[in-house]
Amino acid sequence: MKAIPPLESARHTLQLEAEGLDALRVALDGALGASFERAVSAMAGASGRVIITGMGKSGHVGRKIAATLASTGTPSHFVHPAEASHGDLGMIGDGDVVLAISWSGEAPELADVIAYTRRWGVILIAITSRASSALGTAADIPLILPAMPEACPNGLAPTTSTTMQMAMGDALAVALLSRRGFSAQDFRRFHPGGKLGSRLRKVREVMHSGTEVPTVSADASLSRAIIEMTGKRFGTTAVVNAEGRLVGVVTDGDLRRAFQAGFQDGPVREAMSSSPRTIEPDAMVEQALALMNDHRITSLFVLEDGRPAGILHLHDLLRAGVA
Repeated sequence: MKAIPPLESARHTLQLEAEGLDALRVALDGALGASFERAVSAMAGASGRVIITGMGKSGHVGRKIAATLASTGTPSHFVHPAEASHGDLGMIGDGDVVLAISWSGEAPELADVIAYTRRWGVILIAITSRASSALGTAADIPLILPAMPEACPNGLAPTTSTTMQMAMGDALAVALLSRRGFSAQDFRRFHPGGKLGSRLRKVREVMHSGTEVPTVSADASLSRAIIEMTGKRFGTTAVVNAEGRLVGVVTDGDLRRAFQAGFQDGPVREAMSSSPRTIEPDAMVEQALALMNDHRITSLFVLEDGRPAGILHLHDLLRAGVA
């Protein structure tokens, strides 16, 4: 076989895989679409878990699908079909739904799993390209994917097929999370780590509170504001009225402008900015970062019932792994 230049090979591979995904999308307008809706209903209605199984590359795809389902609100785990034949069939319980993946539908290792689901009345969903295969004919809900050529020059290595299987798994997971009303905060419950988990933390989890929050009254002097700003080291202070509600903020820039205008002996209210950007404690920290970036500021006061409950600095977001 003549060697193909790397970029030409890459473009050809991506073209074939893109065609596979497009064929999959079009197929949803037909029988596959009806089966897809039945599969989503069965998985959403399961009183147990969604058990994923598959052999070889289909098994690797299955592990990823199980992980995606579990992290988006659908309890799921992977059972290796060979291990299933040696005791792991016991991991499939009452109320479970089995999703079996095999491009050919003839993986012999799946035979015992198929037989088990038939014997005990477990719903079997199949992802395969052959309706007439052992898996396709046994399944309660067969998801028959269009048979498309592999990107491998020999037409052997699973490439286009695994891309299509993975995409179908993602489509099922997204449809299920949408059906469940799965929110960003729900996602964080299962994914507290890494960049994604950091972005979904609440402001109250990283803000400074209590005596750390710089605060002065509207009648305080500018010199008092300077002492508060210097002591708390945020470069700003909240300005509150007699009820403790925020009426403005004073920043380093406000101080410079006040001194330039000769207001250094006046009350804080004459120098403060009266329409500061604020955020609520239950907002997500990525919202705080967006506010800071959009308005080119480095601090946000956190309000509860109009009163300063905390302050959040850009450095806090950096330490939290958000910025």
